[in-house]
Amino acid sequence: MRILHTEWSDGLGGQEKRVLAEAAGLSERGHYVALVCREHASIKDEAVRAGLDVHIMPMRKLYDVDSIARLTKFLKDNRFDVVNTHSGVDSWIGGISARFASVPVLARTRHLNLPLKRNLLNFIHYLPDVYITCGDNMKDHLVKGCGFPAHKVVSIPTGVSPEFFNVKKNPEARTRYGFDADSIVITNVGILRSIKGHEVTLKAVKAVVSAYPRARFLLVGDGPRKDILERLVQDLGISKHVIFTGFVKDIPEIYSFSDISVLSSWSEGLPQSLMQAMAAGVPVVATKVGGVPEVVIHEKTGLLIESGDHEGLAKGIIRLLGHPDMSAQFAEHARRLVMEGHSAGHMVDKIEGLYNKLLATKTQRHK
Repeated sequence: MRILHTEWSDGLGGQEKRVLAEAAGLSERGHYVALVCREHASIKDEAVRAGLDVHIMPMRKLYDVDSIARLTKFLKDNRFDVVNTHSGVDSWIGGISARFASVPVLARTRHLNLPLKRNLLNFIHYLPDVYITCGDNMKDHLVKGCGFPAHKVVSIPTGVSPEFFNVKKNPEARTRYGFDADSIVITNVGILRSIKGHEVTLKAVKAVVSAYPRARFLLVGDGPRKDILERLVQDLGISKHVIFTGFVKDIPEIYSFSDISVLSSWSEGLPQSLMQAMAAGVPVVATKVGGVPEVVIHEKTGLLIESGDHEGLAKGIIRLLGHPDMSAQFAEHARRLVMEGHSAGHMVDKIEGLYNKLLATKTQRHK
């Protein structure tokens, strides 16, 4: 197959990493996969390193006529079989261009568990042959909450890459991030956006440190709320207990010395950082939002709390730290769950099968 992914986002969070993983996985299986993104997008360099063909489009706004015209010509000239869009802006530009260019299959992946309104003004939502969601909860939301046809929505959870299943515990590595060798490290991995709820994690710090004075919190990632969160750390008086790493490429190393991983998001699809921690054998406490309960089964693969409940988060962390045997059992169950149903190989199998099925259906119709 000849497959084109479009991505408007400039960041490099879970969404963009999933795009790269899908594209690289399909390329390794012999398909031609290219990416259209913006000039300053972080995904660009990563895609080049993965051996993908990268093409730059400005994609300035939803109705960027120049980008639509250029992308339509590019699609016609290169005879793509599949276009898969991802963010809001590129889903408009890519969707319209794919239809103008008569590309057989148009897919749109939804990475956020937010509503989409289907009406004449948002006609773009009628164009895709299929909507791919990152979990069953997101699928149900689109079908039952937003009125999308059930036969056009498919759940394909994000897959975890092999290196996370092979993380070797390395407590000494924590000293490279400014911790003492005997620190207890609670990690929150994710781009610093408001939806990730990092302030909930920070508000839990004092209670945890009161119970476990050696506890330290590591916020891994960069993003637009970094300055706000750093000020909150100062206001809460917890500076000596919290470290911001900025962007980190080697996330498996982070999990090699993490004692607990937390997710305090207000909304989620099926977050990669959470499943990566589970694959690496790190016990987790997470907010009960979006697709999270699909993998964090309360009292079996981890602990769930309500969104915004910093007291519940602190209690969950303290409970895991106080019961190491229980924590280890949760971590083993979690690792097995991710390995058996949420590996990168599972994800690429499902994506490849879906594309082939849609192409076969289109071919039959045109015979």
